[in-house]
Amino acid sequence: MNGSDSFDEVRAVAGGSMTKAALVEEVARVADLTKKHSEVIVETVFRSIIDALHRGEKIELRGFGSFRLRRRERRKGRNPKTGDRVEVPSKRVPYFKPGKELKELINRDTESKPTVSTSPTTPPTDPGFPRY
Repeated sequence: MNGSDSFDEVRAVAGGSMTKAALVEEVARVADLTKKHSEVIVETVFRSIIDALHRGEKIELRGFGSFRLRRRERRKGRNPKTGDRVEVPSKRVPYFKPGKELKELINRDTESKPTVSTSPTTPPTDPGFPRY
């Protein structure tokens, strides 16, 4: 890494969403790698998550969140085009649960007004992600 913590830097992305290509560019910039190397890293992380979920495993990324599978039971649905009733089979769907630190990081910029705290402890000025 180049000495800066990438999670402390909130960057606006054109269009309001981050694409895989934008993520690859960010990894390349922060880690001072080529885009090709960064693409391999991003693809490997995604593939690892997908493979673990396919095996029925839970993925826990401390400070970020966890991925797990939920089972959706079979149900009766309707074909929106014809209105006919159809049987929707049961399936497994991925579910992401954000971690406490991720929620705090997302919400810290929205808390621009100073608040009076009755808590005896003061929150850290920069919670950041844990450095591993």
